[in-house]
Amino acid sequence: MKPLNYAILKYFTTVKEACADDVIEALKGEYGNFKALRKPAVVEAIMTAEANGLLEETRFDLDAKGELRVYYHAHEEGTATINSYIKD
Repeated sequence: MKPLNYAILKYFTTVKEACADDVIEALKGEYGNFKALRKPAVVEAIMTAEANGLLEETRFDLDAKGELRVYYHAHEEGTATINSYIKD
C-alpha cells in the first residue's frame, strides 16, 4: 500500500479532474481507516501539490450543503512528474 499522499497524487493522474470529496470517495475503500483521509487533510495535500506545480485548479462550485468545492487536475507535466516518482 502506498502512502496516502502518494495515492492522492496518483488518483489525479487517472481522472480528468476531481475535488477533495471525489478523492475521499475514491480512496475510502483502501484508506478509509486513515485519520488523514478527512477533508481538511486531503485539501491540504491537494493544495501542497498545487503549490509544488503538480496540480492546477480547474473550476469551483458549491455542493448541496452550500460548501465550496474546488476542482483540480494533473496537467501533462504534473502527470509525468507524478508517474516518474510514484510507480504503480
